[in-house]
Amino acid sequence: MERTWKRPGTPHHNHRHTERDNRWLEPAAGARWGEVSEAGRGLDCSVGVMAYNEQANIAAALDSILRQEPAAGRVAELIVVASGCEDKTAAIVADVGCTDRRVRLIEQQRREGKASAINLFIGAARSPVLVMVGADVLVQDGTLDALLRHFEDPAVGMVGGHPTPVNAEATFLGHAAHLQWRLHDRIARRSPKLGEIVAFRNVVPSIPLDTAVDEISIQALISQLGYRLVYETQALVYNRGPATVPDFLRQRRRIYAGHMRVREQQGYSAPTMSPFQVARALRGSGSFATPRAAMWSVGTIGLEAAARALGAYDVMRRRSSPVWEISDTTKDHIADGANGQAQHTVAVFHIVDFHRKQLEMGLHASRQLTRRTADHLKRALGSAAIVTIQQGGTVIALLPGDREAAERTACELVQRFEASPLPVHDHGVTAQITLACGIIAFPQAGPPLAESIPIPALEAGPAASVAV
Repeated sequence: MERTWKRPGTPHHNHRHTERDNRWLEPAAGARWGEVSEAGRGLDCSVGVMAYNEQANIAAALDSILRQEPAAGRVAELIVVASGCEDKTAAIVADVGCTDRRVRLIEQQRREGKASAINLFIGAARSPVLVMVGADVLVQDGTLDALLRHFEDPAVGMVGGHPTPVNAEATFLGHAAHLQWRLHDRIARRSPKLGEIVAFRNVVPSIPLDTAVDEISIQALISQLGYRLVYETQALVYNRGPATVPDFLRQRRRIYAGHMRVREQQGYSAPTMSPFQVARALRGSGSFATPRAAMWSVGTIGLEAAARALGAYDVMRRRSSPVWEISDTTKDHIADGANGQAQHTVAVFHIVDFHRKQLEMGLHASRQLTRRTADHLKRALGSAAIVTIQQGGTVIALLPGDREAAERTACELVQRFEASPLPVHDHGVTAQITLACGIIAFPQAGPPLAESIPIPALEAGPAASVAV
């Protein structure tokens, strides 16, 4: 069966590409395995992105890869395999390829499964190191360098990155996504379990077409060739976990069934298959720190157990398909969530004239006032914020997200405190307080950005703010 591949933007250079049988790949003409790239920059790598109807994320995903400038190597080519896409995925890739000649597009006329797409990528790639990235993830700056530097050790055969979900942890399924990847991280630090982004030496001819867990299939082959596996915590990628219970069960059921088939067919068991490893990772993970977290963690464990039971049933009944139903909620825009996860803002609130209030009210009452202020701020900011009390009537809040959103929230809070008195204690005593606020934002790139929020009651005069 033939597939067509082309370099986007140069249709007159189309070629024919025939899927290879299972044999060792030969190096590209003029190259040798392990050869360093020009000017001693380290290893060249070919990056592969397998895509099916990814118009929402593909442009941001490709940009996050192409802007990388790894010191340990070079992105020689970026190959996108578009499998039976019915949306604008291929057109978007073609547009990107018009501005960056490293981009190559391989189109499958119909969807034949991710393993088939991966085999096309492996057959077309020309570099000694291959990197596989999902079309629905974003790659943090510096991630490729963190992966490639490990290949300076000839014993290393495969390196995996650290996936981080962008789901809001304040919901049950957001908690489930974070718990899943937090446990994955804790297990992989002891026994590498690699996924979402992987780099491996170009020594694998192909993977089984019926596998549903492609990274583990490659991990098994690399291990059986005698190479060492490495989990790199600094190689960050952002993904999105399922946002509905059916999507969660569907995804986890498929993955567990895939792990069971790899164990059966390739004699390799993923570390996350071990209940002992999972239980050990749960201990000390902070997943039961509060009553709500404990309840949600127990619920997540119940869903995972149900998904594993369904996956085992599928394997027992020999239900297998290389083409699976997509969990739609994992395909929502990743960039928005990733920007919120990657950027944090510090808001410093201070009770104006706190020392005068301390003299008037007394030490105990003024401390109680600060605690009540912090409690009100915590309730208003929600569970995603971390609020701490400092000395002298100061409260610090760590907020996820960008500076603009934090400024709007801080202005509303300053005005709210100005509009109504605050109870000092439970005996009906209230105090009118005025808050000043300073904002420091830590963007993904560039210096921290500072801003002060003016005090509404004092707008006619100099605006008071906290020095930051």
